[in-house]
Amino acid sequence: MSDQATSDTSESTPGSYVTPGQEYTRDTNYIEDRITRDAVDGWPVEAGRYRLVAARACPWANRSVISRRLLGLEDAISLGLPGPTHDARSWTFDLDPGGLDPVLGIHWLQEAFFKRTPDYPRGITVPAIVDIPTGKVVTNNFPQITLDFATEWEGFYRDGAPDLYPVHLRDEIDDVAEVIFRDVNNGVYRAGFAGSQGSYERAYTRLFDRLDWLEHRLETQRYLVGDTITEADIRLFTTLARFDAVYHGHFKCNRNKLDEMPALWAYARDLFQTSGFGDTIDFEQIKRHYYIVQSDINPTGIVPLGPDPRGWLTPHGREDLGGRPFGDGTPPAPPRAGEEVPPILAA
Repeated sequence: MSDQATSDTSESTPGSYVTPGQEYTRDTNYIEDRITRDAVDGWPVEAGRYRLVAARACPWANRSVISRRLLGLEDAISLGLPGPTHDARSWTFDLDPGGLDPVLGIHWLQEAFFKRTPDYPRGITVPAIVDIPTGKVVTNNFPQITLDFATEWEGFYRDGAPDLYPVHLRDEIDDVAEVIFRDVNNGVYRAGFAGSQGSYERAYTRLFDRLDWLEHRLETQRYLVGDTITEADIRLFTTLARFDAVYHGHFKCNRNKLDEMPALWAYARDLFQTSGFGDTIDFEQIKRHYYIVQSDINPTGIVPLGPDPRGWLTPHGREDLGGRPFGDGTPPAPPRAGEEVPPILAA
């Protein structure tokens, strides 16, 4: 999700993310159509029909890219990658030749939303799944997208794909994911986009209370739910990956850095060093997005040089807690050509 700013729709006008005097409230009204085996919403599971548009910079989009990688859906669902910055209209495909997505043939993601609903009135957000034949957005309902990847696309999984949403753990995964969304995933935004001192302090307190709870939970277990990687881990990881680079300073979530919380930092490094996680993270795109696009928070547009990402490659020791990252499955293959991120160079 782009956390699209409220603004006019001219190409060059920056958006506004903070409403003075008000608490930040996320608009959670999305296009809720689903792609399912029974095509209940008119969108059948069909290889090659849909394109996942997911900017590297966005934590909500990052979830869908990780899930697609772990399950091996690259042949079934193609990937469009907007650049890290956008104007007030929407994300743009400025990394592609001619500034056009090579499959959809559009410059702004907004164009696919307008094909679905002319003058679509809400934020133009990623991740979004687009129906290639019509060019229309099918859904931008980011929580449901990854759940459907984990339950509806089984016929197109790679050999050795993990079960990211085991039936016997779904209630616990849902419960953990809900509090993580409320207090951590969205909590950093509630702090960063707060329009008053009081709303910022409330968000800050809830965020670090929840991080303390997670620190305690992860001291004795390798993963959030059960002994394998699940949907819950994917949802937490994308916020942790951005914490020290962005949220600590830019969003004023500065009681401490992630690397000062031993269990959470080790857990995050464990996942980062697991195939399908760290190989989707582009720290430079992440920093450029937040520090350039959110100009009412960072009016100079200066992008920080740090922190040094090499810490993500240091030993984490989480193997001592046991656990089986992929359960009875296997790690995914390396990223496809054209989907790689810049490697972190060792010291």
